[in-house]
Amino acid sequence: MKKKFLSVLLATAMLGTLLTGCGDDGSKNDGKKDTGTTPVASTPRPADSEPSEESNAGAEPVTLRWAIWDQETTAYWKDIKEAYEASHEGVTIEMVDLGSTDYMTVLATELSGDGSEFDVVTIKDVPGYATLVQKNAIIPLDDYISADGVDLSKYAGATDQVLVDGKLYELPFRNDFWVLFYNKDLFDAAGVPYPTNDMTFEEYDALARQLTDTTFGSQVYGAHYHTWRSAVQLFGVLDGQHTILDGEYSAFKPYYEMVLGQEADGVCRTYADLKTEGLHYSAAFSGGDVAMLNMGSWFIATMITNLQTGEYDSGLCGNWGIVKYPHAEGVEAGSTLGTITGLAVTSASDTPDAAWEFVKWVSGEEGAAVMASSGNFPAIMTDEVKDLITALDGFPTDDASREALSVSNLYLEVPYAPNVSEINSVLDSYHGSIMSGEMSIDEGIEAMNTEVGKILAQ
Repeated sequence: MKKKFLSVLLATAMLGTLLTGCGDDGSKNDGKKDTGTTPVASTPRPADSEPSEESNAGAEPVTLRWAIWDQETTAYWKDIKEAYEASHEGVTIEMVDLGSTDYMTVLATELSGDGSEFDVVTIKDVPGYATLVQKNAIIPLDDYISADGVDLSKYAGATDQVLVDGKLYELPFRNDFWVLFYNKDLFDAAGVPYPTNDMTFEEYDALARQLTDTTFGSQVYGAHYHTWRSAVQLFGVLDGQHTILDGEYSAFKPYYEMVLGQEADGVCRTYADLKTEGLHYSAAFSGGDVAMLNMGSWFIATMITNLQTGEYDSGLCGNWGIVKYPHAEGVEAGSTLGTITGLAVTSASDTPDAAWEFVKWVSGEEGAAVMASSGNFPAIMTDEVKDLITALDGFPTDDASREALSVSNLYLEVPYAPNVSEINSVLDSYHGSIMSGEMSIDEGIEAMNTEVGKILAQ
């Protein structure tokens, strides 16, 4: 990318723009399958061919049609388009907004048959990705990746979790991951040191209990867990040895015991109360009586924006910070769960090489800088990207909050599997049964094992 253009773009970007984060966990993904004819796959460039030059100066003009959603409310689509066109002479990016409602279902329908005119498509979720792969609507990128020497290690292991029969059909350009938010004023009032970036679950539980005050009228909750299953179950897959696809879920048990134990002791609000009241995690944390909240990085922008606009009372939650997710004993600090948004090249594209160049650029370090300039979290977290995000007006100024952006291992909330939607549904259902007291922990986990086992046996 031309350095002059990048510096101008980053200097003029609206750093306070509200992020559009993916606040839902994997259980919210749309797993509907679509029927349709299978398009003939285009042949990617052979692995031994020469990679294309980044600049297309002197090349034939090309227009790439790019499927996206919510163009008017998501600033980074336009930022990416303008930056790429400025640094790639002769390339025009034509964005096609399919809307966010049932985006992946609409996209799968659009890509059915030979009539599709898309060259590049945005992949919103793993179940939708699985559908497009099964329909042969997108092509494997492995030959391109090999020819251009793309370093997949920069994606912190995320790409390994969306392999299909050993092949990769998308590159991530956005990544939202879970961190621990905390209210510094509550820690200061209690005279307790702030949480750290290397904290075991035992230390985290002890800290939450230290901060708790059950005095009626002046309650302080040491921790808060939203009603999503992710807020509890995903603690059990931080070791890199387990996933939600395993079919055996005893790894969840210690974390259900921890959270339900905290509920019983008044350390956190109960699941039943949250469901009855419909209390959102943002309202809970911004209310000023929650010391720690495990939540996705998308909430950072919400905090910054709502404090700036006055929607949140700065006296209640204005003095906040983030640290890395807690981890089990022996698990590397900085291991966390995340969701990715990726780009893929369609089988119907007449210009797959040019489409790949766009995918590679957006998912690479230059695209990451453009994403970060508006406060969004790209899939590649370089020092430049961290500098841009931490320079946002309203981002916590302490060193620990900056360090919390460094991820050592990124485990996807929803790795690839053809039947992931059905598995999500089972885990979601029995999570509710355990947390509401309808089932014991052991009964709920046994039911998960049995029902997911049936799905895996199909």
